[in-house]
Amino acid sequence: MKIHQLSGYIQTIYLVEYDHGLLLLDGCCRCDVKIVLNFILDTLKRPVTDLKTVVVTHMHPDHAGGAHKLRKILGCQIITANKEHHWYKGFNGILMHWIDMLLSVYVGRKIKKGIKNVIYSRRLKADVQVKDGDQVPQFPEWQIMETPGHTDRDLSVWHQQSNQIYVADLFIKLRSRFICPFPIFHPNKYRASLYKVKQAKPNKVLLAHGGQLKMKNDDFNHLIQISPKIPRTPLRATIRKFKKITRRH
Repeated sequence: MKIHQLSGYIQTIYLVEYDHGLLLLDGCCRCDVKIVLNFILDTLKRPVTDLKTVVVTHMHPDHAGGAHKLRKILGCQIITANKEHHWYKGFNGILMHWIDMLLSVYVGRKIKKGIKNVIYSRRLKADVQVKDGDQVPQFPEWQIMETPGHTDRDLSVWHQQSNQIYVADLFIKLRSRFICPFPIFHPNKYRASLYKVKQAKPNKVLLAHGGQLKMKNDDFNHLIQISPKIPRTPLRATIRKFKKITRRH
C-alpha cells in the first residue's frame, strides 16, 4: 500500500495505491478530477479505470464535488454515510449549497488558485451507504469511522494495520496551530468525534487541510477545549454580524 498526496484546488487529495486497484479517500472538487486522472496516467502509469472506489466523507464541494464526474468517466463506485435525507435538502439546503460553492471559490482566489468550476449536484447518488465499523468495499484494510459534528454525516477512514486515519475536515492545521472547522452544526457530536479519534491513538493523521502529521494527546485536548458549545453555522454567523452592525447605528 502507498498513499499519494496530491494538491487539489483548496484541499489535499489522498489516493491510495494497491496492486489490485486505487482508492480515493474523498470526492475532491469537480475541478480536481483532471488532476486525479492525470496523476494516475502520467505518474502511476496505470489505466484510470484502476480507480475502483471513491469515498465521500461529507457533502461540501471539496469532498463531494468530483465524485459523480469520476464515476461517469471511470465507472468507479461511490460510498458515503448511511443517511435517510440529503444534506442540502429543501430551500435552505439549496441556499447553503450555493453559499458553500461560492465560499470554495473565495478560498481558491485567496490562496491564489483563481476561479474554477466547482459546481456539482447537491444530491449525491451513492452506490454504497456505510456505517461505523464497515469495511471500505474492495479495500477491507480500511474501516469506516463515523465522526459527525462538522455536518451530520462526516466520515473518517481508518487503516488499522498502519494506524493511519483520514479525518477530512474534523480539524484543520493552520500554520503551527490546530483549529476547529467552520461550520460546526452539532457541537456535542463534534467533541465526541474528537474523543473517538484520540482514543484510536493514530500513528498518523491525514487532514484535508493540513497534510499528514503526527498528533499528541495535547493537540486533541486543545481542540476539545476550544471546540464550540453552540452550533457555528452560516446562518448564526450572519445573524451575529447583523446584530453587530445594527448596534453601531
